[in-house]
Amino acid sequence: MVSKQTVCLRQLAGSRAREVQYGRWLANDKVTPAQLIVSACARTGAIAAGRRHVLAIQDTTELNHQAHAGRVSGLGTVGNGRDVGMFLHPLLVVDASDGACLGLAHIHHWIRTGKASPAYRKLPIEDRESYRWLDVAEAGKNCLSEAAMVTIIADRESDIYEEWARVPDERTHLLTRACRDRTLAAGDKLYAWIDAQPAQGTHCFDVPARPGKRSAHQATLDVRFGRVTIRRPASCSDKSAPPQIELSVVEVKELPGSVVGNEAPIHWRLLTTHRIACLEEALQCVDWYRQRWHIEQLFRTLKKQGLNLESSQVETAAGLTKLACLAIQAAVLTMQLTLARDGHSAVQAADVFNADEIEVLQRIRPTLEGKTQKQKNPHRTGSLAQAAWVIARLGGWKGYASEAKPGPITMLHGLQRLSAICQGWKLATKDVCID
Repeated sequence: MVSKQTVCLRQLAGSRAREVQYGRWLANDKVTPAQLIVSACARTGAIAAGRRHVLAIQDTTELNHQAHAGRVSGLGTVGNGRDVGMFLHPLLVVDASDGACLGLAHIHHWIRTGKASPAYRKLPIEDRESYRWLDVAEAGKNCLSEAAMVTIIADRESDIYEEWARVPDERTHLLTRACRDRTLAAGDKLYAWIDAQPAQGTHCFDVPARPGKRSAHQATLDVRFGRVTIRRPASCSDKSAPPQIELSVVEVKELPGSVVGNEAPIHWRLLTTHRIACLEEALQCVDWYRQRWHIEQLFRTLKKQGLNLESSQVETAAGLTKLACLAIQAAVLTMQLTLARDGHSAVQAADVFNADEIEVLQRIRPTLEGKTQKQKNPHRTGSLAQAAWVIARLGGWKGYASEAKPGPITMLHGLQRLSAICQGWKLATKDVCID
C-alpha cells in the first residue's frame, strides 16, 4: 500500500484476479478491524518496552466519502452533518528523548448514526462519542505497559474531568490543552488565575505554516506556570469521581511583536499531571505538546497529500474500516522514516523492513552517494536513519544538508521506487513469482 502510494484496490492488485482477492478479503467477516489493530499495536508495544519515556499522541480525523455516497453502504454523517463518512482516532507513539516514531498503540473507529439526543450531556461518559479519549488512553496504557513512563498528549476535546480522574497512575501522565475555564478549589477560575501570575520567562520556537490559518514564523512567548486544584464540575457524569484534582498548568502567550499581521497570537493553556517546579520543566511540557504536529502530519499522509484514503471505491463501511486500519499503518511507516531522517533515532531498519528490503537498501546506497563528503550517507549502518536517507534520495531529495528536509510525500515516492527495485532484484536473484 505504501510502496504503490495508493489505497485503490485495482492499482494495489496489478491484476483482476488479485483485485478480486483483495475485495473478498475486505468483505470477509472473519477478518475484523480489532484483529488488524491488535496486530499493529503489538509491535509498537515491543519496540517501546524498556524505553524510559514515550509520548502517546491522540487525535481524531474524519474520512469524508461523500464523493462515493451513492455507492457505499453503511456509512454515517461526518462533522458537517450532511456528508457521509467515518471517523478514526489513533494513538501515535513517539520516543520522548529522541523523537523516534515507534508506531500505533491503538486505533478507535466509529460511524456516527442519527442525531445526538437532547439529553446527550446527561448521558454517562461511556455512552458519548467523547468517551473515545478515555478508551484510547486506557488501551494505550495496556499496549505500552513495558515502557517506564507514558505521557498521553491531546488537544482541547480531551479536557474531560473523568479522564483526569481515571487515566493517570504512577507511570501514566496526561498533557492536555485546556478547553474549559474550570472552577478552582478556592472558587476562582482557572483562566483568571493563570493570567494573574507573573511571567516566569520567555520562550521562542518556530511555528510551521498552516495554509489559510497561520504563517510560518518564529514566535516569542511569555511563560507562566503553577499548581492548581480543579473542582469536579456538575456536568461530570461519574459522581464517584474525586471532588477535586490537583494539576499543573502552563500558559504560553505570544507577544505582539512576533505575531504576523492580523493572525491570532499563539495562546496555549496546558494542564498536566506532571509536577512543574521550574521554567525548564514548564518548557519541557510545551515541547512535548508541540509533538502533536506529528499526528497532524500522519493525517495529511493518510489523505489527499499521500495515500488518498478518501478516494477509495470499497463499497461497504465494514470494508472501508478495515482498509482504513491498514492505510493508517502504511502512513505510520512514512512518519517513521520522516522522523528518523536526522539520525537522532535509535530505531533500527530491521524494526521496519524485512531482510530482503534491507539487503537491497545496502546494495543501492553507494549508487546514490556522490563523490564529496557532503553527498555521503552520514548515518550508521543498520539504522533506520540510514535507510531513510536512501529512500529520500529515491524519492527525489538531492542529499544536501542545505536543501529542505525530505517530508512524508518524498518518503512515499521513495518507497514506491524501492518496491519496484526490490521486485526486480527478487526476479533476478531468486526463484520467485512477483505478485
